[in-house]
Amino acid sequence: MCTNCKKPYYITTAIAYTSGKPHIGNTYEIVLADSIARFRRAEGYDVRFQTGTDEHGQKIEEKAEAAGVSPKAFVDQVAGQIKEIWDLMNTSYDKFIRTTDPDHEAQVQKIFKKLYDQGDIYKGYYEGLYCTPCESFFTESQLVDGKCPDCGRPVKPAKEEAYFFRMSKYAPRLIEYINTHPEFIQPVSRKNEMMNNFLLPGLQDLCVSRTSFSWGIPVSFDPKHVTYVWLDALTNYITGLGYDCDGNHGELFKKYWPADLHLIGKDIIRFHTIYWPIFLMALDLPLPKQVFGHPWLLQGDGKMSKSKGNVLYADDLVNVFGVDAVRYFVLHEMPFENDGVISWELMVERMNSDLANILGNLVNRTISMTNKYFGGVVENKEAAQGDEISLDEDLKASVLASVQKTVAKMGQLRVADAITAIFEIFRRCNKYIDETMPWALAKDEAKKDRLATVLYNLTEAIVIGASLLESFMPETSEKILAQLNAEKRDLQAMDSFGKYPSGTKVTEKPEILFARLDLKEVLAKAEEIQKAQMAAHGAETGEAAKEEEKEQVIDLEQKPEITYDDFAKLQFQVGEIIACEAVPKSKKLLCSQVKVGSQVRQIVSGIKAHYTPEEMVGKKVMVVTNLKPAKLAGVLSEGMLLCAEDSEGNLALMKPEKDMPAGAEIC
Repeated sequence: MCTNCKKPYYITTAIAYTSGKPHIGNTYEIVLADSIARFRRAEGYDVRFQTGTDEHGQKIEEKAEAAGVSPKAFVDQVAGQIKEIWDLMNTSYDKFIRTTDPDHEAQVQKIFKKLYDQGDIYKGYYEGLYCTPCESFFTESQLVDGKCPDCGRPVKPAKEEAYFFRMSKYAPRLIEYINTHPEFIQPVSRKNEMMNNFLLPGLQDLCVSRTSFSWGIPVSFDPKHVTYVWLDALTNYITGLGYDCDGNHGELFKKYWPADLHLIGKDIIRFHTIYWPIFLMALDLPLPKQVFGHPWLLQGDGKMSKSKGNVLYADDLVNVFGVDAVRYFVLHEMPFENDGVISWELMVERMNSDLANILGNLVNRTISMTNKYFGGVVENKEAAQGDEISLDEDLKASVLASVQKTVAKMGQLRVADAITAIFEIFRRCNKYIDETMPWALAKDEAKKDRLATVLYNLTEAIVIGASLLESFMPETSEKILAQLNAEKRDLQAMDSFGKYPSGTKVTEKPEILFARLDLKEVLAKAEEIQKAQMAAHGAETGEAAKEEEKEQVIDLEQKPEITYDDFAKLQFQVGEIIACEAVPKSKKLLCSQVKVGSQVRQIVSGIKAHYTPEEMVGKKVMVVTNLKPAKLAGVLSEGMLLCAEDSEGNLALMKPEKDMPAGAEIC
């Protein structure tokens, strides 16, 4: 199919904020987008894949000042680091945009002026509670426990002159659009959250300029103001295609807009499904076809922290496991809607079981047997009789079904399920080896044609699986196909089984695709990496900061004095968490089943930002067991888990110093 005849497909990621090096959770998004872009190309689309960096704002200005460099020098260094990691992960983006690019800045100024001239932007002043890391204002009612509802950090009062966008003017139109385009916001749970929590209660006008810092794009007609983050950052999706506010759009914009898919983290879905569509409506531009808010990839032993040395970076993981193993893990381990978990232990387990055993060993065995029994030549003798026929047909049907399942899952953006479908091919091949026992066939000269047929079927199945794998593990796919002396099979050509040319010769010495790893050795490397992180953190923050952190104390306002009789009314016991799950439609709540003595109590706790359900299971915790039952978010809670909280809002469950039985009294 000629390039000009292909249907265009435009996919973008959120642009990475240049406040520091991206960890593996940030890197997950670019790998996810790359797998979708590659698969769409395999389906025959003319794909445009854009990513980049968000480089303005107060946080950048403060970090640059602390580093003793200009904001531009600071973002140049970090943007370069981000791009290096994106390239390291073998991502096939077509455009890496920076919001400091002159053409982007010029268009942002034009957009701001256009929206002002048509009455969508007006001047006022903002007084509210400001979160610097999120660069967002909030009202008192929007805070959660007095802190930022998005990141949980402290906020501070702020007041300044600002320009505002009239969001309410377009809200009814956006509500109607979402209701008539059910595919627009995915997953559906994100759509419900946006409608119920933000749109239906009524939108406030949005602050779109700042005067309290200078690192931003100046408002052309009022230069003491700089454009506030979202009107600057979100427009990258059109400026990167050559959008021109004067109407002289570039050919890429004419060809690819509207975007087929904005891929973003669930934490910024509000900005992409409310602010961005309204900006586009005001500019009289069509809306993107779909916005997908993917879940988070969390560290297995708690929240990532530089001071703890448990932040996982892509380059560190690649040095231990290799690029494709890291790609496989972050894609395969992330559910469609719920957060995924990553740890050194889990990666070693997947490396040894899935990659080294199921895939690597299969390819190696097949090539080695072909070399041993047939001098490396693969021939389809079509020799099967009796039960052998059904074995072959079952293999073929299973492989072709997996192809269709992979396509269907990718159509739904269920990437983890698509990879599982591909590995079903490799699992089925291993089962086919056990069923046909090639080593036994080799002992009987009369079974030579049957042996050749078995090895042909295995080779053909592996070629199909390896071709499908290219979107997710491109280097591995290429290595497998090279060893089998095969071209990558087009997706459209996977409609039947048996297209591998009979008589082809495979490589003489198969390469070990994935070597098994020793967990102890990997954990030793991980410890070295963590020590280096902590040392770098110490150098970054200074010895004084380390001492302050080490000696940190918290003084609380004292509550009214109580008597011993008051205290004795409370019953504290040790509980063991035997099951835990997130509470639907809640950002903060986890629902735990807690064994206390011979009873199991259901306890709802606002600790979702600090623990995953998987982390909770098996913990021994301190429980208030005679608290009157209450409903939280519609779920009955029959007690309270005790936690400690530091000055930054981090929580830690209170646990007995020694292992105590569930139900033990705390006195």
